[in-house]
Order: sequence, then C-alpha cells, then structure tokens
Amino acid sequence: MVDPTSSLGEDVDESDAPACANCDEPILQSPTHRVVTWVEDGTVRHRHFCSEACREKFGG
Repeated sequence: MVDPTSSLGEDVDESDAPACANCDEPILQSPTHRVVTWVEDGTVRHRHFCSEACREKFGG
C-alpha cells in the first residue's frame, strides 16, 4: 500500500495503488482522489475515494 500522504506519481503500480472505498477501483494519478481521515479509539484511520461523488455515495 502506498503511503496516503505521498504523491501518487507515474511509478505507482496498480497493485500498490489505494482502492476506492466505494467502488473498489484502484486510484492512479487521479486529480479527484480524496482521502478522509479520522481518529477512532486513539487510532488514526483513513479511507480513499476516487472522487467526491464516490465519497458522498459511501456516506461519509
């Protein structure tokens, strides 16, 4: 898994790219990529979304 705080450059392989939490598509070089981060029980959690629309459909 790619560090979610790093830039997703051309050298990211599809198998290492984060997947959208809503549609499960790999996110490669996407200007609409969104990451939602929160703290739960003292642990930082995050979810990747390929677009704002997928984030809204997920409910978050």
